[in-house]
Amino acid sequence: MDPHVATPPPNERLGPTWKPMEGAEQVFAVLIDGCIAGERRSQQRVYELFYGKMMAVCQRYTKNADQAKDILQDGFIKVFQSMDKFNRAGSFEGWIRRIMVNTAIDHFRRTKNAYLLLGEDRSIEDFGNQDEEDVLADEEAGEEMDLKPADVINAMQKLTPAYRTVFNLYVFEEMTHKEIADALGINVGTSKSNLAKAKMNLKKMLRKERKLI
Repeated sequence: MDPHVATPPPNERLGPTWKPMEGAEQVFAVLIDGCIAGERRSQQRVYELFYGKMMAVCQRYTKNADQAKDILQDGFIKVFQSMDKFNRAGSFEGWIRRIMVNTAIDHFRRTKNAYLLLGEDRSIEDFGNQDEEDVLADEEAGEEMDLKPADVINAMQKLTPAYRTVFNLYVFEEMTHKEIADALGINVGTSKSNLAKAKMNLKKMLRKERKLI
């Protein structure tokens, strides 16, 4: 398998006897052994099995599908290069997911978007109607919105890279602010302020989108 190919694979490539829900652990063990041996068919099957789920993970960390595909491909390259390091006592999918998240973090840091992170001194973009925004956020914190997953993803992709990354790590990866700070090279206060701002901006965008429907 060429790890640089980003086209979603059709399900029929798996063949009529490919049933990942039956004896999944045994199937994964065979695929892992094949990948370690450099078998392209085993790599292709791993790619096909996890393409959709991992693409969804990558999309949450990026502003568009092209960036998500870049991270996805880099992530799969790392997966195949590190397959012999997988601890088979754990979840294979979870291991792949962690590699994808770490790849997204590397992408964030490599593209030097760290200047968007907020420290104790706020940047210009955070001044303005801050008090008004805080009141709106508090008043409507309990508001329920009938949202589709695609709506949330679209809104998240409009956040700044800093807000988007911290939000994902805290909400979806369930990392603590200390863990996020260590991963991104920031302080705990910066992580907390980015999370708060990300939640506020998401609520504003989703409310606005809902009113336009």
